[in-house]
Amino acid sequence: MAARFVADPLSDRPQIEIDGFAILYHRPSGMTHVVASPVPEMLAALAGDPADVGQIVTRLAAEHDLAGEGALEAIVAARLEELEAAGLVRRA
Repeated sequence: MAARFVADPLSDRPQIEIDGFAILYHRPSGMTHVVASPVPEMLAALAGDPADVGQIVTRLAAEHDLAGEGALEAIVAARLEELEAAGLVRRA
């Protein structure tokens, strides 16, 4: 079975957008993170709703005009590793 990930609800990580970056405060850890697309979109897609890589790509495609979904899975998988290491997502 593919690994599933989940992010904290949006209320636990308020964010603001500045010059193409999102600055988010992760309340559970007390840390502030500066991220760029596709991270804010991925976190929104995972907020309280676990998903594997394929499901995340499907959710993102439903909200955004995406091309090359095969390549997107590799990008999403790489970002998930980084987000897990930063404590912004966890395995469900």
